[in-house]
Amino acid sequence: MVSPWKSCLVSVILIFISSFGLANPGQTLPKKKIEVGGKKITVEVAETNLQQAMGLMFRKKMHADEGMLFVFKSEETRHFWMKNTFLDLAIAFFDGNGTLVDIQEMKSGKGIPDDLLVNYKSAKPSKYALEMNKGWFTKNKIKVGDKMKIE
Repeated sequence: MVSPWKSCLVSVILIFISSFGLANPGQTLPKKKIEVGGKKITVEVAETNLQQAMGLMFRKKMHADEGMLFVFKSEETRHFWMKNTFLDLAIAFFDGNGTLVDIQEMKSGKGIPDDLLVNYKSAKPSKYALEMNKGWFTKNKIKVGDKMKIE
């Protein structure tokens, strides 16, 4: 059994590593197959606070039908920014029933000071957020009201 003190120390070290960009930029998370508006894709799943904070930071490429799914414990208004994110992305927000409630295009945060980064706020409360390459939702005719199914 890990003591609470050691657990706290590990958390501080992980936050330090991610804050200074020392984490492995090629690190991948557990993958799942999902379906969005009838289109099947593979996603990395970010469920912990640290995984969600790191997101797609430092990635230089992402395959066409791959993305990152952020899974939150509750349904609420979500805020995303592109700190240390080298790719232009699109984000879709889904409610607790898997219904798409908002889609936004997000500009890379590469080289932008933290105080000038855009805050991308979901239009409605969301339990899930799906990041894909810029333009992916438009290209695949995915729209608000479409459903997401997680296998």
